Amino acid sequence: MQAARTERAAAPPDWLVHRLAELGLAPRDLAWQRLGGGRTNCLWRCKSTAGDLVCKLYDLSAATPLFGNEAAAEAQVLTALSGTGLAPELVVAEMHVNGAFLVYRHLSGTAGTGSVTACAQLLARVHQHPPPAGLRRAPQGASEILQQGETMRRSLSAERRKRLATVRPETPKVEPMSAVLLHGDPVPANFIATGAGLRLIDWQCPSVGDPAEDLAIFLSPAMQSLYGEGPLSKAHEAAFLEAYGHPDRAARYRALASAFYWRMAAYCFWKAERGAVDYAAAAELDLAMLDRAGHSQQPV
Repeated sequence: MQAARTERAAAPPDWLVHRLAELGLAPRDLAWQRLGGGRTNCLWRCKSTAGDLVCKLYDLSAATPLFGNEAAAEAQVLTALSGTGLAPELVVAEMHVNGAFLVYRHLSGTAGTGSVTACAQLLARVHQHPPPAGLRRAPQGASEILQQGETMRRSLSAERRKRLATVRPETPKVEPMSAVLLHGDPVPANFIATGAGLRLIDWQCPSVGDPAEDLAIFLSPAMQSLYGEGPLSKAHEAAFLEAYGHPDRAARYRALASAFYWRMAAYCFWKAERGAVDYAAAAELDLAMLDRAGHSQQPV
């Protein structure tokens, strides 16, 4: 199957419109509304006799070293979470010869408006749900987190390679813990405040692993800047970790925070050097947090 190229079209491509009609989800002459927000895949909304639906067409070439883009994994997780109130309800998923797509029921609400405490509580519920079999494994422990960042660092410009090498933190010793289901991309824009409560969308990079992974993505100043209203204050970060309800996991996140900041800075520079220019400024935010954390230098 070829990876679908997801140009920002006002309506789905003809093959997808035809296939949705064959599935009885939307007549060919139905009007589609292009949905904004996502930077990776294309989404459209339509209202038909089958309901208020969202169709997501994947660009399978858009995965990055930190965030995957797995259509089959998203379908698997949405199926596993059906009826839990954690995610949209899946209608159909298909790995079509022309591209991978899925259809789920539209969530009426506003993206990125959940309070930090509500977001923390929702993530805690996600982490309590048994993960479906076969999901990829997230990095476990500081050494694997830093190695993931190191892989990205090596592909950067010489100036940025040197800069990141200079501030690479030491590897804190943190004991392994039981893996949980991870959303993988819990940035503010992926939380939808609905009349029935907060929900998480964009499950295209789920995994199993350390819950601190999800906490770090949400709390990253870079991600809060790019997909929210700006970096969280110390008070909001503390409120988030308290509302999450697992002091041991919060302590684990704090122990690993420097490794997460460093990896995120490497990722943002990696993105910036591939055309996402706003990620360069975002990288500086996590580097500033790394500096405040009082990192120790380590030879690379």
